[in-house]
Amino acid sequence: MEQQIDFEKMDGLVPGIVQDARTGEVLMLGFLNPTSYQKTLESGFVTFWSRTRQKLWMKGETSGNRLKIVSASTDCDNDTLLFKVEVEGDGLVCHEGTVSCFTRTIPVEAANGK
Repeated sequence: MEQQIDFEKMDGLVPGIVQDARTGEVLMLGFLNPTSYQKTLESGFVTFWSRTRQKLWMKGETSGNRLKIVSASTDCDNDTLLFKVEVEGDGLVCHEGTVSCFTRTIPVEAANGK
């Protein structure tokens, strides 16, 4: 049974979290519209909607680091997607040449009030 994704909450877009199926590392976050979501399901590779370029964007189409879907799921509200993937190519998902886009640490104060 295909899940009905709620594209209305964020003006036609839903976040798509990309996670390495083998390591569990979160690789990136992008946005999908109904067209990119359908293309993702049909192709088996994550395809986003580029908000800056206003066009479909299959991650890795030019770099070779495509995101082959191992599994896909939605959250309990049907408004966020999670793609567990195998990365093709050299495995460098981020355009800055790193495996993950999440590489910049933010210091957070400890919860004990110090």
